[in-house]
This record gives sequence, structure tokens and C-alpha cells, in this order.
Amino acid sequence: MAALLYVLFAIVISLAIWQITRIFNLRGTIATEKDNNTQGFLFAAFGVFFYGLMIFSFWKYSIILLPESASLEGESYDTLYLITMLLILVVQAITQFLLFYFAFKYRGIKGRKALFYADSHKLEMIWTFVPAVVLSGLVLYGLTVWNDVMDVSDAENPLIIEVYAKQFQWEARYAGADNELGLANVRNIKGINTMGVDMTDKNALDDIPTRELHLPKGRKVIFKFRSQDVLHSAYMPHFRAQMNCVPGMVTQFAFTPSMTTEEMRANKKTITRVKRINKIRAEKGEDEYEFDYLLLCNKICGSSHYNMQMKIIVEEETQFNSWLKKQKTMAQVVQ
Repeated sequence: MAALLYVLFAIVISLAIWQITRIFNLRGTIATEKDNNTQGFLFAAFGVFFYGLMIFSFWKYSIILLPESASLEGESYDTLYLITMLLILVVQAITQFLLFYFAFKYRGIKGRKALFYADSHKLEMIWTFVPAVVLSGLVLYGLTVWNDVMDVSDAENPLIIEVYAKQFQWEARYAGADNELGLANVRNIKGINTMGVDMTDKNALDDIPTRELHLPKGRKVIFKFRSQDVLHSAYMPHFRAQMNCVPGMVTQFAFTPSMTTEEMRANKKTITRVKRINKIRAEKGEDEYEFDYLLLCNKICGSSHYNMQMKIIVEEETQFNSWLKKQKTMAQVVQ
């Protein structure tokens, strides 16, 4: 594969050099009407190809898009994304069409002279004012969505979880019965206390450390993020959630799971994607894949960045409470 890329790179460089030498050789040459017609028709043909490729890509590769959001807050993100993309597509379709159409329609023809049009204050005001208003509206809408998602002041009985990042794995710590996380610092890391929890803090004694995330459906979850070493990024794509994990500080994000793991596995888009993945895996002689929510690192944090994952299980609250009761507290683990 690497050899093929080197060959393609060499071909591209050769073509670029050839085109540059042609440009130098064309100095003083006047294009004929035949040349203009050829270039105009080629530009029109490329326009048709361009739009055909775009439509084909939407039809062929829409399967790789994520299914609907698995969190209540993610629905607002999806609406914002849809509005933004529709606006971009409409503007792009119109402007690209005009580009190809004008290149063809106004190609050089004998006897036709280009109109010298110095400027128009009215046009300049329109194409400055309209984009400014539209983009300002999008920014304000985006800030409103962000503020609504980040505001946890009205959350009733939220679940508080610390997510701890380090090269190259995740760890988690649930707030115990007091629903308050104990203090932690990298200086406290010793032996099995791998998250540096301050065991002299009474709030830390009932905290629950885990290597797998379980979340209750319909209950607000507030995540507190820390990093032991470098900058990581906690990314939970199906929940439309992402937040940087920064060494030396605590960052925060929250969402409310709206779809259990089993419900997402029964989703039509998920089923289609899983079948496609398993077809590829079968051709390679690999085991079948079963869908799971994942916590990923979305920063290139080192050589094993790709393998930095944690399984997320979303379940009904009764099942979640049953699982949580079976877990050991920090006091039981460290003693």
C-alpha cells in the first residue's frame, strides 16, 4: 500500500512539473476560439461530473453516518448540525453551479467583448451584509445550544462520575452515597490507587472505581474529566459528547442518556452498519462484532491512541442501581 502511495505521489509531482513548464511555454500565445470552446465544454462536463459525484456520495456513503442521538441533549446538537449543513449545501450548490455555468456561457467567442464593470456598492453591501447576518444567527444559535447543554443547575439528583485519562486507558470513579467525589491528585498515585484519590478526604471513601461505564437511562450524568499525563479528549459520539481532559485541571460535561444499549442495537441504522462490518470481518476470518457504546480518545495522545477505549453500557435505572451496589468502594479497594 505504501509503495502505491509513493507511485501516485510521484505521478502527481510529475504532472505538476509538466503543467508548470507548459505555462511558461504559453507566454505570448493567444488562445483561439477553438481552445476557448474546448475549455468551456470541459468545464461544463466537469460540473456535471462534480454534481453526479456529490449525489452518488450522499447515496452510497450515508451509511457511515451516526444514527440518531442516544442523549436528550444530543438532539439539539443534531438539529444545529442539520440546519448548518442544509445551509452550506444550498449555498454550495448555487455558487458552484454559477461557477461552472459562467465559465461555459462566457467563454471567449470571436467578436464578443467583456463588459468592464468597475464596482457596485449595492452588490458589495448585499454579499457582505447577508453572510454576516446568517453567520451571526448560526453563532448565536450555537451558543444557545451550548449554554443549554452545559447548564446543570436545574438537574435533579444527577449522577456524578469522574473520568480519568492516561496513556493509554480510561478509568472511572462514581460518587458514592453522598453523591460527592472525593479530592484527587496525581501525587497520591500509589499501588492500586491508580487515580490518585485522596484517601484522607472522607468524601472519597464511598467513591466507586470502575474500568467500565454504566449509565442509567433518563438520568442526568455529570462527568468530571482529569488527565494524568497529556491532553486527551473524551469522545462519546453516540451521545454527541466531547470534552478535553487537561492535565492539572478538571473539566466538565453532562448529558442524559435516552436510549439503552439494547435499544440502540435494535436501531435499523445500527443493524445495517453491524451487518456491513460483520461482512468485512467474515471475509478476514475475524469474529463477529456486536455494537457497544464506546468512550474514545479524540486526541492523538501517543503511539497507542487508537486503542484507548472504554465500554459504555446504558441500562434502565433499576438495572444500573443493582450493578452499582455490587461494586466495591475506594475504602474497600485500597484497604
